[in-house]
Amino acid sequence: MPTEKIQLVGLKAHRFRHPLDLEATQAMSQIPGIDWLVRSLLGSVGEEYFYLDNIASSILVGEQQLPHLHNLLLDACACLDLEPPNLYVKQHPAPNAYTFAMRGKKPFVVLHTSLMEMLTPAEIQAVIAHELGHLKCEHGVFLTLANLLVLAANQLPNWGALLAEGMQEQILAWLRCAEFTCDRSALLATQNPRTVMSVLMKLAGGSPSLSQQLNLDAFIAQARAYDDIDRSELGAMLKEMHASQLTHPVPVLRAREIQRWSESPTYLSLLKSYR
Repeated sequence: MPTEKIQLVGLKAHRFRHPLDLEATQAMSQIPGIDWLVRSLLGSVGEEYFYLDNIASSILVGEQQLPHLHNLLLDACACLDLEPPNLYVKQHPAPNAYTFAMRGKKPFVVLHTSLMEMLTPAEIQAVIAHELGHLKCEHGVFLTLANLLVLAANQLPNWGALLAEGMQEQILAWLRCAEFTCDRSALLATQNPRTVMSVLMKLAGGSPSLSQQLNLDAFIAQARAYDDIDRSELGAMLKEMHASQLTHPVPVLRAREIQRWSESPTYLSLLKSYR
């Protein structure tokens, strides 16, 4: 790994987009009326709701507010050749981060405090860069739909019911595929696969008191064991059933995917082309 990160000036999303993401996005685009559902049915009310929630009850990061996080954001955006979105920090007990891209407003990323408390600065940047991947790949319409399904179903029950009718399984399947691309975005910004895999390990079983005691090499070995489950028909079926209602692929699978891509000719030649 280079000691100084490579700036990927002019980076295009197609150069790192995961094939499963591309396939799933094309399938989502063919659902009749989905663009109308997000842009018209949800409309300005939904956009204003989440914008107001952030302004009212989160911290907007900037040069004068948590500048170390602001610098991590700017550095990741420089690596990915992307305009910086707004970045908010939200007090929340569930480790999470998410992105919204809305009409007429600057896109924003939200980090939960409970997630940040487990991570090193480099790992926090990996999380930020993961979220930036959604913006780089223009996941906006479908990502808004997925986030509303996950975040707003209880707060906005009528919308939640509408979104769930016949669409939940396909939306969640798309989101799981998109996450693989965004993990690649995190790798391109940090240029260290162990940093990205360490985030995934801590999401699987970390806490502020345990995170410094976790062994990344042992977690990578655990991920290889997860691969071996596919050798039996029953194991493969159970893995598929387990994943079908998840918003994200399981952490061990994501770790194996990012390890493989970091060693692939595609990734290595991509970095080499910007040196």
